Amino acid sequence: MKITRQFHEFLNTINNVSKNLKSILGTLLMLALIVTGCSKDHNDDGDGDILIRPTAEEFNNLKEAALENLTQTFEIDADEGSVTLTSEKGVQIFISGTCLTLNGNDVTGAVNIEFVELFDKGSMLTANKPTMGIMPNGDRAMLISGGEFYVNATQDGVDLDINCGFQMQIPTDLTGGVDNDMTLWEGRIDQDGNLVWGEVDAAVAGQDAGVFGEGDFYYGFFQSFGWSNVDRFYSDPRPKTTIQVAVPEGYDNMNSSVYISYDGEDTGLAHLDTYDDQTGLFSEHYGLIPIGLECHIIFATEDGDNWKYAIKSVTIAENDVITFTEDETSIATEAQLTTIINGLP
Repeated sequence: MKITRQFHEFLNTINNVSKNLKSILGTLLMLALIVTGCSKDHNDDGDGDILIRPTAEEFNNLKEAALENLTQTFEIDADEGSVTLTSEKGVQIFISGTCLTLNGNDVTGAVNIEFVELFDKGSMLTANKPTMGIMPNGDRAMLISGGEFYVNATQDGVDLDINCGFQMQIPTDLTGGVDNDMTLWEGRIDQDGNLVWGEVDAAVAGQDAGVFGEGDFYYGFFQSFGWSNVDRFYSDPRPKTTIQVAVPEGYDNMNSSVYISYDGEDTGLAHLDTYDDQTGLFSEHYGLIPIGLECHIIFATEDGDNWKYAIKSVTIAENDVITFTEDETSIATEAQLTTIINGLP
């Protein structure tokens, strides 16, 4: 009887250990699945080392957070008629609440106005709002900006329309004074989710849409909400070329971007808008970069809710290929990167 009792106790012990092991293994498996599901992209660098790269969603979230940080909000009463709003940088927005509609019906009561103003290339980069204009042949070339703007009106979270336009008075000292070659452009989202600019045709939009400079201000007239820009094309008589940029392993046009800051131009930012999956190269494939141009090429991506970036000083040569390595990257907050980009020559 003693031997039997000891044997049963031994079996019970083995059974309990087995159950505990199964529980532990099950917990470890669940943890592994959770970690895998929540982790960033992992890539093998070819030497067996695992590279952790941001997802497209994480990179987009970083840019959206930057845009949100740059968004100003106002509240107006549609019943009060015409109001004047003044932005942080001194832009004045003239808008009438009686012009606001929802599904064709007049709006009454409280209305929220969202406003974004971008005058510097650091903010243009973090918000992913470069100054690339669509040429008549469909190619894209860099614009010099007198200011990028976003205006929208909502009521209870629903977008409103405007049936009689609105105006803005924009201080020209923010962009170096009046430039009479500036015209009005509207923002368009391309198939990759990037903002590009198309010139507003007054014959189509109406004579009340446009911009002109006088004294210390640009005066803009807008017929609809959304993105708009006071711009002209960058002009350089030198021969042009195409350039390509190689970025560190594991990055592409979904989780990173490449920009060009032209030296001497504080209100323009070019964007390399094409990426070749086969070669892993970003490209300005229109052949519009001036040979001999002194500029800075900027690689930008996400790292733990911060920006990972690298900057190279370059004098453009024909068919240039610029290469970034992982060792050349640094980490910065949004504010730090904005300051760094604005500090470029």
